[in-house]
Amino acid sequence: MRAIGIILAGGNNSKMEELSAKRAIAAMPVGGSYRSIDFSLSNMSNSHIQKVAVFTQYNSRSLNEHLSSSKWWDFGRKQGGLFVFTPTITPDNSMWYQGTADALYQNMDFLKKSHEPYVVIAPGDGIYKLDYNKVLEYHIAKGADITVVCKDMSPSEDDLNRFGVMTLAGDNRIMDFEEKPLVPKSNTISCGIYVIRRRQLIELLERCAEEGRNSFVNDVIMRYKDVKKIYAYKLDTYWRNISTVEAYYKTNMDFLKKDVRDYFFKQYPDIYSKVDDLPPAKYNPGCDVSNSLIASGCIINGKVENSLLFKQVYIGNNCTIKNSIILNDVYIGDNSYIENCIVESRDTIRANTTHVGENGKIKVVVEKNVRYIL
Repeated sequence: MRAIGIILAGGNNSKMEELSAKRAIAAMPVGGSYRSIDFSLSNMSNSHIQKVAVFTQYNSRSLNEHLSSSKWWDFGRKQGGLFVFTPTITPDNSMWYQGTADALYQNMDFLKKSHEPYVVIAPGDGIYKLDYNKVLEYHIAKGADITVVCKDMSPSEDDLNRFGVMTLAGDNRIMDFEEKPLVPKSNTISCGIYVIRRRQLIELLERCAEEGRNSFVNDVIMRYKDVKKIYAYKLDTYWRNISTVEAYYKTNMDFLKKDVRDYFFKQYPDIYSKVDDLPPAKYNPGCDVSNSLIASGCIINGKVENSLLFKQVYIGNNCTIKNSIILNDVYIGDNSYIENCIVESRDTIRANTTHVGENGKIKVVVEKNVRYIL
């Protein structure tokens, strides 16, 4: 493909509460065995983009460990490959990324030393499949300066003021763009995926830096919407963003639906992830599992209903897990009851414990892991 890829994976969001206290949102576990960033990385690989950069910043240790080998996404190659960039202290700058445009500007060398004519920019917290070649073909056919991937959302199901909301003309040119409006004027939202010519991106970023502007959305998309030809490419397949606790919960619960599960697990192209050498899940006599997704390395003794269990989860005797997400390496003691919860990874839930999310809210459970105390 005639493009390089950039994945913006350095941000944090307080709406993730305790879930982002020890990891970047792009490193959040999704669908039993994946991390959030796996979806954008796999889309890059499946679109035959050979050179991809990941910009990390906040709580990047877990994400860096996950990206330590590029072979899982087929980026282990002589030409191109996977590059991970963090903020770097230089004689000219000693600041963290001040925004998405500033993150791109601080890594300007990557853009200038590349030879591909186009750039595909994607977020690290989107759950979707997309052939970026189709977006690039659309971009070229429209003669666009910038193409923004968007999706029509259901106002009844999604909180539209979490997103950039756009108004389109008949030819899909973006006429208006509001970032996280209190009262959305439409239900067409930006997916945070952009295609732009590399030289033009360099020019716009240098102009932003001269004027002290840091946001790609506010200072490029919104500022130049009446000057540049900015078009929307509509996505009509599954797409979700996991930037809040509720959105993260709903996205994972979607994997309990057969059509969503088949879309990501069984339909080409595949989604790739780092593979751990773990045994298959073990279902001991007397356990009861229904409509649940159980990852490798789990040991089940109790009842699991409408839930996702990530890798190496232990469920004790007489436990009940309902409508919940149990992240990696959690130990749940005997006679415990968990409902409408997200249990943080490496937690130890003591025996005879009850955690229930009430009044329609999802409870995030964070317990001290006594198994690892020295």
